[in-house]
Amino acid sequence: MKDVKPEILEKMKKFAENFSKKSGTVVNPNKEAAEAVINGLAAHVEELGKPLCPCNFYPDKEEEVKKRRWICACDEMQILKYCHCLLFTNEEGLPITEYLPEWHEGRQIYGLIKDPTPDKGRALGKVDKVIKLLKEYVKEHNLDVSDEEIIEWAEKVARKK
Repeated sequence: MKDVKPEILEKMKKFAENFSKKSGTVVNPNKEAAEAVINGLAAHVEELGKPLCPCNFYPDKEEEVKKRRWICACDEMQILKYCHCLLFTNEEGLPITEYLPEWHEGRQIYGLIKDPTPDKGRALGKVDKVIKLLKEYVKEHNLDVSDEEIIEWAEKVARKK
């Protein structure tokens, strides 16, 4: 990965620290993992003008930026408090999976990891946003999950405020 401007790298480090506090998570205590993601975000800021998630493959990065779904903090993080990059984790360096349905890969890989700060984060965790995100996930991963199951899960985990 190419070197990015120090000011962009510093900006992304500050973003990660600030967002982790706001969301009730921590920046991954594994410094190498955190630095790799932050460097990837900074490289995308330099290349694209936006911190596009570096942990995905995009056939067209500019198109992904327009969609905004994978701009950090991504929709999964803001809706379900799940960071697949492992930048935003609990104190042990594990992703929060409490709001993921059992058929989501994050829940299958890590199991149930409770949210230590349920009063923080999930700014977009309303029922309609959870439904939309999960329907997109099911479609992208070719899963056989009914709309009824998605709606039931969304109503269960949506922010009540």
